[in-house]
Amino acid sequence: MTQNDQSILQPEELKPVTELINKTLEQLNRILLGRNELHKMVLIGILSRGHILLEGLPGLGKTALVRTLGAILQLDFKRIQFTPDLMPSDILGMHILQETSTGSREMIFKEGPVFTNILLSDEINRASPKTQSAMLETMQEHTVTLLGKTRKLPSPFFVLASQNPIELEGTYPLPEAQLDRFLFKLIVKNIDVETIEKIISGRRRGQLPEPTWTMSKDELQHVFSVMEKVFLPLPVSRYISRLVSATHPDFSEATENVRQYILYGASPRAAISIAESARGHALINERPTVGFEDVKAVAFSVLNHRIILNYKARFDKVNAMDIIDDLLSSIDEAGITLPEDIEVKK
Repeated sequence: MTQNDQSILQPEELKPVTELINKTLEQLNRILLGRNELHKMVLIGILSRGHILLEGLPGLGKTALVRTLGAILQLDFKRIQFTPDLMPSDILGMHILQETSTGSREMIFKEGPVFTNILLSDEINRASPKTQSAMLETMQEHTVTLLGKTRKLPSPFFVLASQNPIELEGTYPLPEAQLDRFLFKLIVKNIDVETIEKIISGRRRGQLPEPTWTMSKDELQHVFSVMEKVFLPLPVSRYISRLVSATHPDFSEATENVRQYILYGASPRAAISIAESARGHALINERPTVGFEDVKAVAFSVLNHRIILNYKARFDKVNAMDIIDDLLSSIDEAGITLPEDIEVKK
């Protein structure tokens, strides 16, 4: 669907969907305390049909978040604990020789855990490169190809992966091609003292309460259909394109920090990801049209794992978030460059 033939999202269509979204967020915030902003970004990722990489220390509730989300949305959920000895067949499935009722033998395909709606890939960076590469087709095409036959995965299909930022022994950094397939990289931070106090005083052994409301599959499909109607104006689309292009040192709008510290900029897939997730951010905030503020709200999570810094950035202690913040503050939304001798009144 192009912008020209896209129907305008009416208020009577928008309100019921935002109510469903708010109920989902209320459940997440009630069950998992102290993570309101994280829950909002994860839900935006789901609305955008994207995969999400959660990075944080052990014990911060990453697995609980994914499991709870699956329960609220009534989606099939499976979990894989990635280890160095995990094989591609442990994820995708395998063919086994089985005897039929007639006494003959034939190869039968046994589905792996990837055949689900939400796949939690726990500590994904512990798997070998061979096993990680098995995830590439599933994340991009939502299919599995074995012995020349391609099988479709259930719809919708999401990979929510976790990785530990401090354990390096026995880990394999995700290749850039796989990182680029994640819509968001979200940093899961520690919770505050008050939230910890609520958990230990009100929940024995940290056990989570059950959802008191769930979204039906028909309601979820309706939310997806309304999401398709969120309008992306051409000026905002142009701003996204300029922002992603500016992550490349040879682009005219690249900042001095980009030229100094970035080795490789973001791919066109990053622009697609910003556009889709900005639509999700607009929808969550009850707006039928994407604005510049929606782009800025999702840009950090989309770009932080897609730009590759050089050795000078490490030496100067400059990280990806610093570069993105610099770009957002430097690139004019309207794309208008005034002559230096013209004074702008504020």
